Amino acid sequence: MLTEFNLFGVFMAPIVVYALAALPITMGIRFMLWWSGLLGWFWHIALFEVSLYVCILCLLILYV
Repeated sequence: MLTEFNLFGVFMAPIVVYALAALPITMGIRFMLWWSGLLGWFWHIALFEVSLYVCILCLLILYV
């Protein structure tokens, strides 16, 4: 069951922790896609990056 996290006396919802954990994962995948040249295949890169972040966030919530 998801519980609140205590960060120096401030209770934070679990979604905040998952959102912060999804950022470096997304940046790493984004860097690998940019380095390999696959990022240029997408029509709207910003929309793809947001959808990638949301997918990673949802996967973290479901499986962690």
